[in-house]
Amino acid sequence: MLTIKQNLLETIRGGNPDRFVNQYEFMDIILENPVDFMAPPGGSIKTGWGITFRWPEGQIGQFPVHDEEHKVLKDITKWRKQVKAPEIPDTDEAWAAAVEHANSIDRNEKYVTAFVAPGVFEMCHHLMSMEDALMALYEEPELMHELIDYLTEYELKLAEIICRRLKPDALFHHDDWGSQKSSFISPAMFEEFYLPAYKKIYSFYKQNGVELIVHHSDCYAANLVPFMIEMGIDIWQGVMTTNNTPELIKQYGGKISFMGDIDSGVVDFPTWTREIAAREAERACTNCGKHYFIPCLTQGLGFSSFPGVYDCVSEEIDKLSKKMF
Repeated sequence: MLTIKQNLLETIRGGNPDRFVNQYEFMDIILENPVDFMAPPGGSIKTGWGITFRWPEGQIGQFPVHDEEHKVLKDITKWRKQVKAPEIPDTDEAWAAAVEHANSIDRNEKYVTAFVAPGVFEMCHHLMSMEDALMALYEEPELMHELIDYLTEYELKLAEIICRRLKPDALFHHDDWGSQKSSFISPAMFEEFYLPAYKKIYSFYKQNGVELIVHHSDCYAANLVPFMIEMGIDIWQGVMTTNNTPELIKQYGGKISFMGDIDSGVVDFPTWTREIAAREAERACTNCGKHYFIPCLTQGLGFSSFPGVYDCVSEEIDKLSKKMF
């Protein structure tokens, strides 16, 4: 029987896996980084960037607050005055918990995985709202290039500290690039504004010991896959069924692998049932096959919004491995 790590490599290299890679099992994700980005459920947080996030009671996630009082970047023409990158902690004390976690992982069995969120596109609209960010790409492209370069430099500083202190084998990076039906911007605009940033960021990680780039974007982004390959993504996590995952595997398998095809919105809800989970897992595994595919909830970490769903899906994937391998 292959180890978890060996089975992952056989899967994404088109070799001889002996079972499905089961959701997030191959990544041990370091979430103890001393960089604030997540409000507690039912609460709020103001990050070092000045962005206020709220997680309303009863909702399944957070989102930034963009009323006039809370919006950080009110005028793209004044971004240099209004946007200030926070200092990234770089002391032994600040990183002690993350380093302890990294050192506890058996690197032969799992990938020591650094975690970064939000990404460059999300940072743009977190600072200034989605509407303002999309309009600024059209109306003030030079200033948006400057802002994106500034955000990229911050990410590269963070990457240097992460690689030096944690020595990760993998990176799990979040940046949502679309809705369920379409990308937020055209491929041409994505290529102009965001591809260069990610080529810099992901090449830095690859040059500093990171073997595996896993990018989370739970949306439609099939039209951006060629750019994902160009920027160095090994696994796109969060691929929704609206992307036609089997067709993507047929077209791009061997250059990139796809993790998802079990839409969280279909499976992970208050009145979920094992029957639904089993049906969706079987559909995904049957349609997508054994190579270049990892069956997984589209959720952006290894848990579910409602208790029991993630574990149930994992159990169903194990059953399918016994049946199909």
